[in-house]
Amino acid sequence: MNDVKFYGHTPPGAGDESTPGRLIVIEGTDGVGRSTQIALLKEWLEAEGYAVLDTGFRRSELAANGIDRAMRGHTLDSITLNLFYATDFWDRLEKSIVPALRAGMVALVDRYIFSIIARARVRGVPARWLDDVFEFAIVPDRVFYLDVDVQHLLPRVLASRQLDHWESGEDYLRGPDLLDNFINYQSALLDVFRELAQQHDFVTVDARASVREVFETLQDGIRQTLVGMGDD
Repeated sequence: MNDVKFYGHTPPGAGDESTPGRLIVIEGTDGVGRSTQIALLKEWLEAEGYAVLDTGFRRSELAANGIDRAMRGHTLDSITLNLFYATDFWDRLEKSIVPALRAGMVALVDRYIFSIIARARVRGVPARWLDDVFEFAIVPDRVFYLDVDVQHLLPRVLASRQLDHWESGEDYLRGPDLLDNFINYQSALLDVFRELAQQHDFVTVDARASVREVFETLQDGIRQTLVGMGDD
């Protein structure tokens, strides 16, 4: 059994408890390959006999549609957007992640509070305010951070889709060139991710490697995290 720990105060109704499940987070910027790895990991874990919850940003019934509509309008300020994301995260934590951990499942989360925090910090939102907002989050059993540099990230993004308004920091950068904004924004974002990786003891994985190599590295780390889980 794992003791459930929070980053700050225990949220109302949570109480002190232990759960047989494991909370595993895959972090990284857009285009780094998280979705591909999540799909591979879920298939592998289920083949190994584990029940898996797969969840990520904007999947809560409470807030997901509202976030999507607001982002399409390109009108949200940073504080409001992060309160929206906090609502989405809390809803998924309460209704999906915690029940999965109590049921002995592996909760495989595609981005956690750290992506929200990193995006907000590069937009000037105070770190202390963000820590206070997300102090209700459970401390994961392991966070794997897929690290990449902009030089390797840019070709991947361009090969799969057009540059995005939010991924390029167009909501706060005032430069006229979308490509330059993308490079500047992602460079700043990656710097914050690396700070968070050190602060929170992420397992950093070189995402410049092949899909297979990254997958095998994640497998090795997850196996270690799941040791003893069947004995809980």
